[in-house]
Amino acid sequence: MITWMQRHKKYLIVTIWISTIAFVGAGFVGWGQYSYGDKAGAVAKVGEIELTMGDLQKSYSRLYAQYNQMFQGEFDEEKAKSFGLQSQALKQLTDQALILNLASSYDLSVSDEELITELRTQEFFFKDGVFDKETYKQVLSRNNLSLKEYESDLKKQMLLQKTLKLLPVHSGDNETNILETVMNVADKINYKVLSDETLEVDTSDAAVQAFWENQKHSFMTEVKYAIKYIKQEKVQKEHSEEKISTHYSENKTHFKDSEGKILSLEDARNGVIYELDTKATKDSALRTYIAYKKGKLDSNVAIQEDTISVMKNPFNSEILGQISKLSPTSPYMKPVELDGEYYTIELIKVIPSQTKTYEEAKNEVLPLYISSIKRQKLLELANNTVTSFTGQETDFLTVKDGDKISSLEIQDANDFLVQLFSSQEKRSFIVLESGKIVLYNILEQKLLTNTNDIPGDAIVNIKTTMLNEGLMKSLQNKYKIEIFIEGL
Repeated sequence: MITWMQRHKKYLIVTIWISTIAFVGAGFVGWGQYSYGDKAGAVAKVGEIELTMGDLQKSYSRLYAQYNQMFQGEFDEEKAKSFGLQSQALKQLTDQALILNLASSYDLSVSDEELITELRTQEFFFKDGVFDKETYKQVLSRNNLSLKEYESDLKKQMLLQKTLKLLPVHSGDNETNILETVMNVADKINYKVLSDETLEVDTSDAAVQAFWENQKHSFMTEVKYAIKYIKQEKVQKEHSEEKISTHYSENKTHFKDSEGKILSLEDARNGVIYELDTKATKDSALRTYIAYKKGKLDSNVAIQEDTISVMKNPFNSEILGQISKLSPTSPYMKPVELDGEYYTIELIKVIPSQTKTYEEAKNEVLPLYISSIKRQKLLELANNTVTSFTGQETDFLTVKDGDKISSLEIQDANDFLVQLFSSQEKRSFIVLESGKIVLYNILEQKLLTNTNDIPGDAIVNIKTTMLNEGLMKSLQNKYKIEIFIEGL
């Protein structure tokens, strides 16, 4: 699966779309290597859709979490860079935006009723086997997500799925027969695996710095924001029975059970008090905001200072996105809620992204330099030995026989066979995603008579990939894509 993802980075988003955004609990991961052009409020624009820094951060985090799960917790920033995860994240967003533009052109949308139906199927919000509103709020709060942010993202994912369902793909008997024939082509080969493990690389500062000079604009400091902020703690008050009853009567529809039935006052009491306390907290924060903005803040109110960025963000991506839209002429942000507390924020200054010095970037540059030089040397070795190598001879192999190539890990073996049966060369070499190179010489070829019983969904998957490739190309021609981010 990892091999497939690596080889198909360009279309990886097609499969990722189908999963919901509910990677709840996956922490945000930052990269700190970007700089903004003229449009600091957006990182890109696709058709009529603007993509924000918060969108990009969440896209990167989800991809990082998915890869980390596949690597069983062994995925790190070095691997993320080698996989081009930043570019994948931006590509995922732009491709999603292309589909959303298409959805808009057909006036497609996701209703609140559809959203509620979907939420009630998400088991991480269940309590005693059913969806529980309080559990829903608590789970999002623990992960620094607001209801608005989560529901907006979920609606977007549902709209993507709804749009793609307009393009159903089916398989036919003839297509299955053709694929069975392809799967029965078998090659007997002679092959040799080349690895960079024994290759030596000059890692002197002079060599590494020369490499850095050619791509130093890919190593940028973060955009940072110097701010002042006032934290409004949660307000907990004693509310009269009359006030509780009145609020309940005016807002009954806020308090429903898992089946959508309105709760009685007694059953809804805790929820009513929670809403009254939240309102009191917000009202207090608004009064503080007005006083602060007018320069009439009580001297007892504590004003805190901090410099924040994607990597150092005590808030969440949504709040950071709002901060990025502030300016010297409009530096104040109305109180925003986080975990039941409200924050009034003032932007002091924006610290732009800039190219890191060699010393600042050295630890990031070194592994990329070593990888690049080793890849170059390995390619030279492959080119020099491909016509005369002596290797191991195999029995007849089909594209499914990766487990029969003992000198390669199964993922590399599968990668090799897929490329081998796509090649038109009798003797050549194949570069694997792991970095290894396999020299090969096809000795003999024949067609087996096995019945593979290829499942219909294999045909559907192939046709879906082809359809998606064509769809993306068509939409790229229809909707303008503008990128306001350097180095990607």
